[in-house]
Order: sequence, then C-alpha cells, then structure tokens
Amino acid sequence: MIYRVDVEVTAPVHDTEVTDRVADAVETLVPGAEMERAPGEIRAEAHSLDRFSELLHEQEILDSARNEFAAGTRGDVIEFELKKQPAFVGVVNFAVGDPDELGGIRFEVHVHEPSVAAYIDHVAPPTEEGRPVERES
Repeated sequence: MIYRVDVEVTAPVHDTEVTDRVADAVETLVPGAEMERAPGEIRAEAHSLDRFSELLHEQEILDSARNEFAAGTRGDVIEFELKKQPAFVGVVNFAVGDPDELGGIRFEVHVHEPSVAAYIDHVAPPTEEGRPVERES
C-alpha cells in the first residue's frame, strides 16, 4: 500500500543546547528529513516515518505509541511529542505529563492517503500478546 503523508518536525534549541545535537536527534528519528535551522529552532519535513516505526518495533512499545497517536489525532493530523535526550541515541520516549524544561521534538503528521487509522496501523500495528499483528484490509 502507498502511504501519502507530510511529516513536520519542530524542536526548540535553547542557549544551553548545541544545535547540531538537536539536529542529530531529529535525524536519528527521521533520517533524510529536509532540515532547516533557524535561530532557536530546528524544523524538518519528511514523507515517511519508516525509521521511527522500526524504533517502535525494536523497543517493543507499539501499544504505547498507538495510545499516543490516538490521543493526538485531530481529523487527518496526528500530533505527538518526544523527549530530545533519548532521541539523540535513537530511543523513542514520548513526552507526557509536565512539559520538558528544554522542550521536546514535536511531530505533526498530515495523513493524505489512505486514512489516519491505516497509517497508524502501518507505523505501529496492533499487537496480540505483545506481537504485532496485521489487520485485514
């Protein structure tokens, strides 16, 4: 199946942070994203979350991801935020509860085709007994 999505990633860069490290954290989650560095912020655009999905599978946090995606879905947009420090080393850690002092890496995923539910199933499939299962289309 072909998925058509636009992924917008933003991350604040504070005076106490190294811009390259924040950019590396974004690159680790979304390799190949078109990145733009602005004063105090990193912005990136991509059209796939394939590496991000691989990380979710490797860390075995598909159910947690599905919960975060469901909570952050508004129409055809999925929004969620990750902590920067773990992202730098390739670890997905959703920012929940109190906001991080330095701000997190914010994702806004605009799903054009086929549907938000189908894309969530693609990135973080449902599980049974902790193992991913394919839903029949």
